[in-house]
Amino acid sequence: MKPQHTQPDPHPHPYTRYVAIGDSQTEGIGDGDEVNGYRGWADRLAELLAAANPGLTYANLAVRGRLAAQVKEGQLAPALALKPDVATVVAGMNDLIRPGADPARIAADVEEMCAELAASGARVATVTYPDLGLIAPAARRLVPRVVDFNARIRDMAERHGIALVDTFPHVSTTDARVWSSDRLHASPYGHALIASAMADALGLPGHADWAKPLPPLAPVPTWRAGVTEVRWVAGFMGPWIWRRIRGRSSGDGRSAKRPELGPVTPVGPGA
Repeated sequence: MKPQHTQPDPHPHPYTRYVAIGDSQTEGIGDGDEVNGYRGWADRLAELLAAANPGLTYANLAVRGRLAAQVKEGQLAPALALKPDVATVVAGMNDLIRPGADPARIAADVEEMCAELAASGARVATVTYPDLGLIAPAARRLVPRVVDFNARIRDMAERHGIALVDTFPHVSTTDARVWSSDRLHASPYGHALIASAMADALGLPGHADWAKPLPPLAPVPTWRAGVTEVRWVAGFMGPWIWRRIRGRSSGDGRSAKRPELGPVTPVGPGA
């Protein structure tokens, strides 16, 4: 199944000015490290766009830990000031996994960002989120709010002519190989998958099979799966909850990694 394209793209590539806004996924966490830096799907998408137009410039305003309202408050105006002709907006997951999350309010923040960027003349792309219960069984209780949020994003994309990558229907987006060990951030392969999906939604040829399932993994014994789940809760979910209780964020004191438009450095095949 291919991702939903809400409307034919009226501005086919080549684009010249790409701006990405969002949280840790767009910053690239899971695809690199603190020493050498993070690449991530937005960098990878910029590389795909630059392959078709070497004159492309790219800015990435995303900062890890940001809620949708914080992305809107801190990144939307700077993004508009850069006058992009293509922009990506990926935000809301940090909100959805918090207690008492309101999918309607979160989707409204995402809609405002997408609508303003689209009204400025940019081609805008966004995503729905995958089935969290298939990624981390301990997160099954969050699935109804993700379903609610996704439905609102699909409707929003239709209203404003936003390019949409609808990840929820695809089993490939919940494959363990798509996610890093924290199950909160994509793996390098997962970031490459998101970049390919975004490229397809934006009309770049050669990416229509991004959702093709991977070869099956060997079955995991029930006891081992249970142990893995306990370790994940203790090692990743627990610390995340503790930061929230203390009012802390992984993005405290951080700023955007590419706040200004700049050229894109090509990366070799298979990287």
